Amino acid sequence: MDDKNLMENILLLEKGVCGLFMHGAIESGTENVHQTFSTALNEALCMQDAIYDKMTAKGWYPTEQVEQAKVNTVKQRFQCC
Repeated sequence: MDDKNLMENILLLEKGVCGLFMHGAIESGTENVHQTFSTALNEALCMQDAIYDKMTAKGWYPTEQVEQAKVNTVKQRFQCC
Protein backbone atom coordinates (compact mmCIF):
# COMPACT_ATOMS: atom_id res chain seq x y z
CA MET A 1 0.00 0.00 0.00
CA ASP A 2 1.47 3.36 -0.99
CA ASP A 3 1.37 6.55 1.07
CA LYS A 4 -1.58 7.99 -0.86
CA ASN A 5 -3.76 4.92 -0.25
CA LEU A 6 -2.73 4.86 3.39
CA MET A 7 -3.70 8.52 3.84
CA GLU A 8 -7.01 7.96 2.04
CA ASN A 9 -7.80 5.08 4.39
CA ILE A 10 -6.85 7.12 7.44
CA LEU A 11 -9.02 10.01 6.25
CA LEU A 12 -12.01 7.73 5.66
CA LEU A 13 -11.57 6.17 9.07
CA GLU A 14 -11.33 9.59 10.71
CA LYS A 15 -14.50 10.75 8.93
CA GLY A 16 -16.29 7.67 10.28
CA VAL A 17 -15.08 8.43 13.79
CA CYS A 18 -16.39 12.00 13.44
CA GLY A 19 -19.81 10.62 12.52
CA LEU A 20 -19.86 8.33 15.53
CA PHE A 21 -18.84 11.10 17.90
CA MET A 22 -21.45 13.45 16.42
CA HIS A 23 -24.22 10.90 16.95
CA GLY A 24 -22.93 10.21 20.44
CA ALA A 25 -23.16 13.92 21.26
CA ILE A 26 -26.64 14.22 19.76
CA GLU A 27 -27.99 11.17 21.59
CA SER A 28 -26.24 11.66 24.94
CA GLY A 29 -28.48 11.64 27.96
CA THR A 30 -26.41 13.73 30.35
CA GLU A 31 -24.37 16.90 30.07
CA ASN A 32 -21.19 15.09 31.11
CA VAL A 33 -21.56 12.49 28.34
CA HIS A 34 -22.55 15.17 25.84
CA GLN A 35 -19.47 17.25 26.70
CA THR A 36 -17.20 14.22 26.40
CA PHE A 37 -18.51 13.36 22.94
CA SER A 38 -18.40 17.01 21.87
CA THR A 39 -14.78 17.34 22.93
CA ALA A 40 -13.87 14.09 21.17
CA LEU A 41 -15.69 15.30 18.04
CA ASN A 42 -13.81 18.59 18.01
CA GLU A 43 -10.47 16.80 18.36
CA ALA A 44 -11.39 14.33 15.60
CA LEU A 45 -12.45 17.18 13.30
CA CYS A 46 -9.10 18.90 13.87
CA MET A 47 -7.29 15.65 13.04
CA GLN A 48 -9.43 15.18 9.92
CA ASP A 49 -8.59 18.72 8.83
CA ALA A 50 -4.85 18.13 9.33
CA ILE A 51 -5.01 14.92 7.26
CA TYR A 52 -6.93 16.73 4.52
CA ASP A 53 -4.38 19.57 4.49
CA LYS A 54 -1.47 17.13 4.10
CA MET A 55 -3.24 15.27 1.30
CA THR A 56 -4.08 18.51 -0.50
CA ALA A 57 -0.49 19.72 -0.20
CA LYS A 58 0.70 16.55 -1.93
CA GLY A 59 -1.99 16.80 -4.63
CA TRP A 60 -3.75 13.67 -3.36
CA TYR A 61 -7.10 15.37 -2.73
CA PRO A 62 -7.89 17.52 -5.74
CA THR A 63 -10.82 19.89 -5.58
CA GLU A 64 -12.64 21.88 -8.22
CA GLN A 65 -13.74 25.48 -8.14
CA VAL A 66 -17.52 25.69 -8.48
CA GLU A 67 -19.09 28.34 -10.66
CA GLN A 68 -20.90 31.03 -8.66
CA ALA A 69 -24.07 30.45 -10.70
CA LYS A 70 -24.22 26.85 -9.44
CA VAL A 71 -23.69 27.98 -5.86
CA ASN A 72 -26.52 30.50 -6.24
CA THR A 73 -28.83 27.82 -7.67
CA VAL A 74 -28.25 25.56 -4.68
CA LYS A 75 -28.73 28.47 -2.27
CA GLN A 76 -32.07 29.35 -3.85
CA ARG A 77 -33.22 25.74 -3.77
CA PHE A 78 -32.67 25.50 -0.01
CA GLN A 79 -33.62 29.04 0.94
CA CYS A 80 -36.44 29.32 3.43
CA CYS A 81 -39.56 31.28 2.54
